[in-house]
Amino acid sequence: MSQIYRQALYTVSATQLSELPADTGIEVAFAGRSNAGKSSAINTITDQKSLARISKTPGRTQMINFFKLDEERSLVDLPGYGYAKVPEQIKIRWQQNLGKYLDTRRSLKGLMVMMDIRHPLKNFDIQMVKWANNATLPVHILLTKADKFKHGAAMASLHQVVLQLNKLELNASVQLFSSLNKTGKDEAIAQLDRWFFPEHEIEATEQSV
Repeated sequence: MSQIYRQALYTVSATQLSELPADTGIEVAFAGRSNAGKSSAINTITDQKSLARISKTPGRTQMINFFKLDEERSLVDLPGYGYAKVPEQIKIRWQQNLGKYLDTRRSLKGLMVMMDIRHPLKNFDIQMVKWANNATLPVHILLTKADKFKHGAAMASLHQVVLQLNKLELNASVQLFSSLNKTGKDEAIAQLDRWFFPEHEIEATEQSV
């Protein structure tokens, strides 16, 4: 299904929930700290160099951005959190909007959370996973910048994140990811496929019975 991600097109940005597109079809949202490589991950998955803008100033993305894959499916780029040098009132508004979006958006079927492999599971990362769990929304974590570690160290970090999630009683799948060398790209796309094309999962299950 990777071809559908290559045809992603920017459609609209919203600064508040009232500006969101109609709540129909299937959406998968990308969230993460402002310096976790979220825009780079979106660009890698879609094979587009500048679909999601990469700013040299973390926290510059303050809007909810929609990228249409087809008439029924969209990727959603949520505002970066946790690092942005913006007024406290704006941070509070972001948090409120993110929480409401996760709680109320019916078309939202999955949440990709980007975490820098060197600094995973910060307070707001944990809050995001909790919000999603409370909304019974599936979560898949990309441990980004995995190229910063050798393979053994990266796998050790992955294992530690899994152990910490279990300790916190949080539900999320986890993988390694690197926009630089494309580590984990196919795995991430496979997870997106499961959310965007659930009928194929059903067909595969029926065929295996």
